[in-house]
Amino acid sequence: MTTKSGRTMSATRPATTPASHSMKPRQLTMMGLGSAIGAGLFLGSGAGVQAAGPAVLASYLVAGTLIILVMWALGEMAAANPNSGAFSVYAERALGRTAGATIGWLWWLQLVVVIAAEALGAAGLLFSVWPVVPVWALALLFMVLFTGINLAGVRNFGEFEFWFAILKVAVIVLFLGVGAALLLGLLPGVDSPGAANLTGNFAPQGLGGVAAGSVRGDLRVRRDGNRLRGRS
Repeated sequence: MTTKSGRTMSATRPATTPASHSMKPRQLTMMGLGSAIGAGLFLGSGAGVQAAGPAVLASYLVAGTLIILVMWALGEMAAANPNSGAFSVYAERALGRTAGATIGWLWWLQLVVVIAAEALGAAGLLFSVWPVVPVWALALLFMVLFTGINLAGVRNFGEFEFWFAILKVAVIVLFLGVGAALLLGLLPGVDSPGAANLTGNFAPQGLGGVAAGSVRGDLRVRRDGNRLRGRS
């Protein structure tokens, strides 16, 4: 619009501020590492060992190789077509909108189930050492707590995730230290098994046990890796 003085009046528009990066590199790094470590590592690994025995190492090698190939393919597709819709977009482009919507909603449903399972797993672990509050109440407490953390803003969420990831890594290092001390016979009152399980009875259930351990390992890795794929 032009006034009598020749000056042009433009419609007033609200000032827009560019998007800023609220997370620090250290937070993103630890979030990526922590997303690959879930309750399955601490609770589900025992099922794989029970099914395959020491041959669970081969089972996890097979399952891990499959997951690496899948993530490699997803990385190639993400680099060729970066999109915020995650892998459901690639299914839609290749197989149609119905397939894309189905995969997206199935992924969402699976995450909902995993969150509930992890809350129950954490509640069960805490109940085993502190049997005062019932398991359902502890699970509800965890759900409310972590929902609040997710709603607390990006910067606070990143900081919480950073320290939770450090806690996960510290527990894994502790497990490795205890395992090494057990093998070396450094734990008082506990005899070291040495390498007897690896050389004498490596696969007590045969190939069937290795296959069962691979399936369970694949499910555990995919369950823990789904958060990583969703965030990417």
